[in-house]
Amino acid sequence: MAGFIIGMIVTAFAAWFIIKNYQPQTVLLLAGLSLLLMTAIFFPQRSILYGKAVSIGWVGGDIFAFVKESLTTQVAGVGLIIMAAGGFADYMDHIKASNAMVNLCIKPLQMIKAPYVILSIGYILSQLLHVAISSAAGLAMLLLVTFFPVLVRLGVSKAAAASMIGMSAFMDLGPAVGTANLAAKHANMEAAVYFAHYQLPVAVGVMLTVAILIFFTARYFDAKEGFAAGEQEPEHPADGPVERVPGFYALLPVFPVVLVLVFSPLIVSSIKIDVVTAMIIGALLAFFCELLVKRDVKTACRGVQVFFKGMGNMFASIVSLLVCADVFAQGLQIIGAVDFIIHTVQTAGYGFASMTVVMALLVCVTAALTGSGVAAFFSFSGLAPGIAAKFGENAVRMILPMQLMAGMGRAISPVAGVIIAVSKAGECSPFMIVRRTFIPAIGGMLAMLICNGLLN
Repeated sequence: MAGFIIGMIVTAFAAWFIIKNYQPQTVLLLAGLSLLLMTAIFFPQRSILYGKAVSIGWVGGDIFAFVKESLTTQVAGVGLIIMAAGGFADYMDHIKASNAMVNLCIKPLQMIKAPYVILSIGYILSQLLHVAISSAAGLAMLLLVTFFPVLVRLGVSKAAAASMIGMSAFMDLGPAVGTANLAAKHANMEAAVYFAHYQLPVAVGVMLTVAILIFFTARYFDAKEGFAAGEQEPEHPADGPVERVPGFYALLPVFPVVLVLVFSPLIVSSIKIDVVTAMIIGALLAFFCELLVKRDVKTACRGVQVFFKGMGNMFASIVSLLVCADVFAQGLQIIGAVDFIIHTVQTAGYGFASMTVVMALLVCVTAALTGSGVAAFFSFSGLAPGIAAKFGENAVRMILPMQLMAGMGRAISPVAGVIIAVSKAGECSPFMIVRRTFIPAIGGMLAMLICNGLLN
């Protein structure tokens, strides 16, 4: 109880400072370190080590070593994906491949004359793409490179396009997703069966609901902010027209997407190429294209430096925030706030349907607070089989909404890596992105619970 109260007080202070526009990295880092310090003082029996890290021999030093371990973990994981994708996006802009792709894609889409309809359809397509690209951050960064400029040219605001991409992994679907594999294990079934027989039927209703709500909320917020929807002219530099490049350059930004899709369980299961590897291959291909077109080795080599500078920029603006948010999230768990919530649910005495809703909401709240759907689901998922067994119910009826709610909570979290990443492209704060995703997310959550109750 004491750990929960301390955690909620620190969370309230952190939220207040962030809302008041204090630097979020600093606020979250100090909040996380405060939680670790108070854990060491008031709960000395609790370990304040990060994962499987070994103590340096002094508890005070362990608190700061915690940040180092978080930095190591995040940079090697999601952080590297964000950095590689950001560097690749900058490189595509530098060689004008993004312009070529937009000019190619925009011609057939211009005939629709309904940018918000395309925005809604884009959500459904990106959500289906998540089946093959299991990383929410990786998918978002790929879409920022490829689909985002197309949407902006078609006439929606940058904030609207970024918010839709922030919801591209609203549901963690498919046998390649870690939470889905764990859910299938708890439900005692194969991951493919869990996806085809349980996830997919529920996902159809959710995707249609979210797509409709994205259409109306995007139009509302764009109008409220004074944005006039309509086709946008391509940006031209002040010193002259945009440099023309060969038409095949339009294929370069989507090449990593093709690699990830082809070498996945969907097509070639014997080979698997992750997002970072695909970005590196794509950048190298672009380098050789530059050599072929410009026939200038020095210029082509200097261009590759844009890729690495872009990675550095993403680390400074996004990955640093991701690390600080991770320290804060881990601090909440270590001090016992999450354990208290779990114990409260176990002793509440609800019926199965009510217990399912409560468990799903707990996962959602935890994901929203920590920005991590994986951490939220892993914290609670082990309880579902035992609870379902006590009521004589199939565990999948509880585990499915919990697993889907983990991704849904991430979509309304201003500290989630995906939301932070798209906010930069949208030229607004993560809180402004969450304002736009909140209504579609709530509608999707309700649709998911209703579909799960009716279909499972």
